[in-house]
Amino acid sequence: MEYGPAKKRAARDLGRGRSTELPSNEAVEEQVREYLQIFCADTQPGELAALRRLALRWMQRLAEFRPHLAGAAWRGTATRLSSVHLDLYCDDPKSAEIGLLNQGIDYELVGQQSRGSGQDPYDVLSVGSRSEELGEVVTIFLHIRDHDELRGALKPDATGRTLRGDTAALRRLLEAQDDAA
Repeated sequence: MEYGPAKKRAARDLGRGRSTELPSNEAVEEQVREYLQIFCADTQPGELAALRRLALRWMQRLAEFRPHLAGAAWRGTATRLSSVHLDLYCDDPKSAEIGLLNQGIDYELVGQQSRGSGQDPYDVLSVGSRSEELGEVVTIFLHIRDHDELRGALKPDATGRTLRGDTAALRRLLEAQDDAA
């Protein structure tokens, strides 16, 4: 679950109103990292590597759409229960769908995501892809973004980490992860 909806759900479950101050996404992510280190240290690094390798295969397959890995698989907090999020930067939003059809890839339009105030939302597609390493099907969400959005895509957050990375950056992460193992 993304942090925003998770924080709102937690506030609701605790009986807190909309005016309740919620922790920042960075604070939530740090707690997730701590949890993973304590309770999942033996399994999470391998699961993360498997998801990243699956993402790399899809990024290579969809290279014409300038894919960038985002979400928990990029940030390092993914487990086998996580989905993979790829941002595709397209000159024409329909080009990604046409490309998927041309490759014989079954996909589903799962909805639209808000870009922010005053901007049109973008489509989000999903595909299922089997991970042999994990022994299960992983959901890959394809966020169809406008090519012009690529300019601001690699701005770091408050902690200095980027929110997404291209194929070369993902390869570097995988190499560093392999070296650490």
